[in-house]
Amino acid sequence: MLPGRLAQLPPSSFAMLATLLDDVTPGQPPISLAVGDPQGDVPLFVTEAIARHAKSFGTYPPIDGTAEWRAAASGWLTRRFALPGLDPDKQVLPLNGTREGLFLAPFIVTPETKAGQRPVILLPNPFYQCYAAAALSCGAEPVFVRADAATCFLPDFAALPKAILERTAAAYLCSPSNPEGACASEEYWRTLFALADQYDFTVFADECYADIYCERPPIGALSVRGAPFERLLSFHSLSKRSGLPGLRSGIVAGDAKLMAKFRALRNYAGPQVPAPIIAASAAAWSDEAHVAANRARYVERFALAQRLLGNRAGFRLPEGGFFLWLDVGDGERTALALWRQGGVRVLPGAYMGRESEGGKPRTNPGFPYIRVALVNDLSTIMAALERMGGILSEGLR
Repeated sequence: MLPGRLAQLPPSSFAMLATLLDDVTPGQPPISLAVGDPQGDVPLFVTEAIARHAKSFGTYPPIDGTAEWRAAASGWLTRRFALPGLDPDKQVLPLNGTREGLFLAPFIVTPETKAGQRPVILLPNPFYQCYAAAALSCGAEPVFVRADAATCFLPDFAALPKAILERTAAAYLCSPSNPEGACASEEYWRTLFALADQYDFTVFADECYADIYCERPPIGALSVRGAPFERLLSFHSLSKRSGLPGLRSGIVAGDAKLMAKFRALRNYAGPQVPAPIIAASAAAWSDEAHVAANRARYVERFALAQRLLGNRAGFRLPEGGFFLWLDVGDGERTALALWRQGGVRVLPGAYMGRESEGGKPRTNPGFPYIRVALVNDLSTIMAALERMGGILSEGLR
């Protein structure tokens, strides 16, 4: 167990999954749909860029990347979200994967106290565990805000008591959301920014899945907020957009004053992105063909899932991202049965959520659900979903 306030961290989702399944013999050859680990071929231009710049592994990389990377990153954001333009030298920074930025961001906005008390950071519930770790690490109180079918799977921050909002230093929002695949509308973003202005807090927009969708591209926080993007930091990732999780490369963009603080903090922490990775990332942010092909593969996978599971477990197509969020009544029991009977590994939704006060399992908004990651090749996904469909139809044992 970690010391001090970090002892309050919830257990890792995948540590809990290992405890649930690892001593159980799978009923068929194992297939994992538990981890959101995009799989596929690495574009040739990525490996070529790394090879061309390999000698620069011999020098320390700059904290803000290269001029080429800044132009590519700001150019992509401007095109993707129809922005009037971003200052490439003041409003974008490279990240060692988006998680690094999401973890460090609260440290630049969280005071020792707010409204005379411990500051608060708002999180959706279910949530990406990095958010809770970041909030606790910087001394804030994480407040978990329920996101379920009643709220269209997005947290209703505006319904929080005034006493909580007055203490709020920041709010995380993932859109498209992990695990539910819900996308914030323009109205939702505007309501959140109005709260941020009223109560003086920063919005951390985790938009890693913004380029994975079946129909309409999700609306971006930057486009709704508009320049100068006050009280906003937006995070994006090549792990999801380009299917390059091993590259560990992302973007943070937004309010120039916040970005200056972020740059200063990262100079202390030293998480520079190596120059060959920066070169490959610039190439990836500049290319749309591989992204369109990546998205088409996800559309095909969701069509397959709809055909095989569409009349079960409250099936719905997500607005974005690459997860199914299936209502099976009891996610943990179902995950165990799918493994025991079918060798299919999925994540119980409760492992991404938090119980309400009192700790009753069914108060966890993820309790009824399982999360299914459609990141494997089509034939592997088909085999797994066919097994799942049979088990869900015949009943759990």
